[in-house]
Amino acid sequence: MEIQTSQPSKKGIYAAIAGTMLVALCCFTPILVITFGAVGLSAFTPYLDYVLFPALVIMIVLTFVSYGKWKRSRSMR
Repeated sequence: MEIQTSQPSKKGIYAAIAGTMLVALCCFTPILVITFGAVGLSAFTPYLDYVLFPALVIMIVLTFVSYGKWKRSRSMR
């Protein structure tokens, strides 16, 4: 039986970084507010902070966890 040794995948890191940047973009720019206004959902804009800031924290933590797992799997080779 042959053991495969392959490079650890960076897909998790890239997904976490992309998610973090997307949430940060929605938090710190008026893109989401303008979109909600254009669609007719501007009544929900005061509540965006209750969703976006926790999502940003979760995505930042997920980015660090993904990086740590990738780094650990890479060093075990």
